Amino acid sequence: MPDVSSLEIGYLNDEKHDDDGRTKRTGTWQYASAHIITTVIGSGVLSLSWSFAQLGWIPGIIALAFFCAISLFTSLLLTDSYRSPDPVTGTRNYTYMKAVKANLGNGMHQYKICGIAQLSVLVGITIGYTTTTAISMAAIYKSNCFHKHGHHADCRVRNNPLMIIIAVIEIFLSQVPNFHKLSLISVIAAIMSFTYSTIGIGLSIGKIVGNGIGKTSLTGIPVGDNGITGMEKMWRTLSALGDVAYAFSFSFVLFEIQDTLKSSPPENKSMKKATVVGILACSIFYTMCGVLGYAAFGNDAPGNFLTGFGFFNPFWLVGLANLSVVIHLLGAYQIIAQPIYGFIEEWSRKRWPESRLITKYYTLCGLEFSLFRLIWRTTYVIVMTLIAMIFPFFNDFVGLLGACTFWPLSVYFPIQMYISQAKIPRLSYAWISMQVISLACFIVSLLAAAGSTRGLVTSVATFKPFQSVS
Repeated sequence: MPDVSSLEIGYLNDEKHDDDGRTKRTGTWQYASAHIITTVIGSGVLSLSWSFAQLGWIPGIIALAFFCAISLFTSLLLTDSYRSPDPVTGTRNYTYMKAVKANLGNGMHQYKICGIAQLSVLVGITIGYTTTTAISMAAIYKSNCFHKHGHHADCRVRNNPLMIIIAVIEIFLSQVPNFHKLSLISVIAAIMSFTYSTIGIGLSIGKIVGNGIGKTSLTGIPVGDNGITGMEKMWRTLSALGDVAYAFSFSFVLFEIQDTLKSSPPENKSMKKATVVGILACSIFYTMCGVLGYAAFGNDAPGNFLTGFGFFNPFWLVGLANLSVVIHLLGAYQIIAQPIYGFIEEWSRKRWPESRLITKYYTLCGLEFSLFRLIWRTTYVIVMTLIAMIFPFFNDFVGLLGACTFWPLSVYFPIQMYISQAKIPRLSYAWISMQVISLACFIVSLLAAAGSTRGLVTSVATFKPFQSVS
């Protein structure tokens, strides 16, 4: 394995190495699409029917279409920033921070702001995935428990032991060295995301056929229904808007995904194809889950529409759906964590280049590993698991992180880097149009952050550390 200095000054570009001296990249747009689907279709798809219940038919569909278009547009812009100054022949930017620094320079330390935003949201998501995976594992247990002992049995289960099981699995999976080796995990996770989404869609259709369409409206739950005040309606609407906005984001791992692609055809062309396929596939499933879930449950749509079908019959199908969620999130955790692992490991190699703990690699059963990677990644998983145990409301905090980072990572930096790289004249039509889009998304991000903050404050008032029960 080449050392860090050779990566920066040595350009081997032979059959085994790319133009930057790194091992030849072999990724294809199909694998990149799987990475995108694994990242984008997170557990958030399960809450889309709830979001529709808050927004209603018209605003819900408009919100989905708007954020799909924005995410697709800005992600396509971002693919051209992988290399700079030229998107085809320029120097590679392996991370989001490097791309911002290369395209926008050191002024105002924008690349540091980018790094803080990216790492914060990635850390938050890994904690949130730990909590959500435990809840889905608990749902499998409860479904089998009710089936075995009857509908009135006490089938509650503590989430902490389940989180420990998740941590053990993630510690093992975290030893996969980098994004280039995650293709199989990502493909399996993408298949699982389609599986539980499809099951949810099928159960929704079955409920509609059996019971008819639930009580719905064009603008969501009306004020006064179930004691909802005008203020509560506003907060719920803002929170739902934030959920939809954040559901399409994957910019925080886009560069790491693009860095797995082979150089021919050019990476930006392959990544554009992968982005279109990935986001459109996700949008189709998002729309079907949101629309059919809302039609099935109406204004009473639960936060997780899979649990809305109960834990009873068909218990095996609900169990299969939750098992698919578990497998998907176990893989998605690794996709999200890889930029964090890579950042710390690269920084450590540069900080202590002579340390054998950091630079020496061993081979065991044909697998290459280092003691530093084993210690650091294991420590990270343990710490994130402990935080998930202490703060069972952390998903609310992830919503706030997502709302706060949606604008800078998914809109502002992609637009500003494209303007700089394409040398778009200031105050030209294209420049003004992009700034208007950025401003509109900034306002939406602020509103969503306000809604998430209110939900977080409510959760903090009632939480008990290490007492999470499903």
